[in-house]
Amino acid sequence: MFIHGLHFKNIKGDIFGGIVAAVIAVPLALAFGVASGAGAEAGLYGAILVGFFAAIFGGTPAQASGPTGPMTVVFAGLMVEMAHNPQLVFATVVLGGVGLILLGVLGIGRYISLMPYPVISGFMSGIGAIIIILQIGPLLGHAAIPGGVIPNVMGITDFVTQPVLDAVILAGMALLITYLTPKSVGRIVPPPLLALLVGTPVAIWFFPEASVIGSVPSGFPAFHLPTVELEFLPLILKGACVLALLGAIDSLLTSLVCDNMTRTQHDSNRELVGQGIGNMVAGVFGGLPGAGATMRSVANIRSGGRTPISGALMGLVLLGTLLWLGPMAEKIPLAVLAGILLKVGVDIIDWRFLRHIWEAPRADVGIMAVVFVITVAVDLITAVAAGVVLASLFFVKEMADLQLANMKVITEVHEESPLTSDEAAVMERNSGKIVLIHVDGPMSFGSAKNMVRRLETAPGLQAFTSCVLDLSDVPIIDGTAALAIEDMLRIIRAHKQHLFFVGMQPKVEKVLEGLGILSHIRPGHRYETRLEALRQAAKADHATF
Repeated sequence: MFIHGLHFKNIKGDIFGGIVAAVIAVPLALAFGVASGAGAEAGLYGAILVGFFAAIFGGTPAQASGPTGPMTVVFAGLMVEMAHNPQLVFATVVLGGVGLILLGVLGIGRYISLMPYPVISGFMSGIGAIIIILQIGPLLGHAAIPGGVIPNVMGITDFVTQPVLDAVILAGMALLITYLTPKSVGRIVPPPLLALLVGTPVAIWFFPEASVIGSVPSGFPAFHLPTVELEFLPLILKGACVLALLGAIDSLLTSLVCDNMTRTQHDSNRELVGQGIGNMVAGVFGGLPGAGATMRSVANIRSGGRTPISGALMGLVLLGTLLWLGPMAEKIPLAVLAGILLKVGVDIIDWRFLRHIWEAPRADVGIMAVVFVITVAVDLITAVAAGVVLASLFFVKEMADLQLANMKVITEVHEESPLTSDEAAVMERNSGKIVLIHVDGPMSFGSAKNMVRRLETAPGLQAFTSCVLDLSDVPIIDGTAALAIEDMLRIIRAHKQHLFFVGMQPKVEKVLEGLGILSHIRPGHRYETRLEALRQAAKADHATF
């Protein structure tokens, strides 16, 4: 079917779910638009276009898409760096959409879920911290300082010592509403929308001087072809990569949430293509980039939404809101939006991981902390790259330790020896003559050097006349570990010992054959079973080389 998961058996639930998702999306879209620096209308355009096209072309039927906190943070940073020509930023959004489509077409979607959790936790918490930091100024009645996180951190003292009373009251009211609204009321009117409905009239009646959104176009957005300046091309490409990577992670994590709630299975690669199309369309119409939005998707599903109809309807309802209610949004106080966004930032932080930080593995905590700091102080793509590299190194170290522990250099029989009674009997009769090297499990580059060292330091190695190398329990081996096997064979040859090989699995044999290592084995010195090899080793005298 052209539209993934489309059917009309749940039309009532889809209609209700789409309307509820739209109600939640309105205040968040306005807030994200203002926070991005592109204006409230950009948030609405992004919510409409990403929401509609991602639903139609995506691979998660019940997902509701639109601007999200993480995507807005990246977009806002690009707006600062290319402030002289905002069209360059929207060109970046379009290229980010192209990147998402490429990830889907190339089948990368299924690999996104392999990203280590501490990396995801670190950058999500970092993004939450960025949103909070950037809203401290508006929360206290001051415009956020251009230049990103660091200038705003430096300006916190001035913000706190010079608060604007009306902004503090309005933002405090918004925060109280978003945090304290009873669930029974929140199911009818989402807290962010309730904060707008209460805060806006209060500002009009009691604080007419409070800063507001201002002009919001009420017509359909104009089409703009992407423009690129060669001077900023590296920045545009880097920004597009960040948006594509973040959009993929954000969307597919939300897709997993949707799967758990609906007991269905999303199509990861198709979802990336749908998100890419939505972002491309949003970019050419001046909308914010977007991704699968957890809050809207959960509300959609809980309200009965199950098919793409609900997500598409959300976009259409938002379009109606833009066309007919745009002028009303002009009176919304910026402090109220800051209060709403502060709650969003707090919610994005990974409190689940932080609550268990003292019990979590130290390596995971370290990775999370590094990614968090780099996300806040540098940028997201550097943070993710550093986190993945760190996680990979820690994983390689753990696997290397495990592989080394699974290598046994057996010179005498003991309880832990992996020997049958017949094999043990041969070893005991030939004590001091045979050394058995047994490896259990995969062999990789991480453990290769230490495996060679383990053999070199084996007590009395030179005194043995025969060495039996048992690789029958090794399912896979990489090139580095294979060359380590060659080094072991050279050590054995240097000691003028006979070498006997025990059966190898096809994948292992292919690698060793390809690197010419099997040529070190003398004719007739390969055996299918360990017992045969041990019996032949017992008959051998010192080899002549």
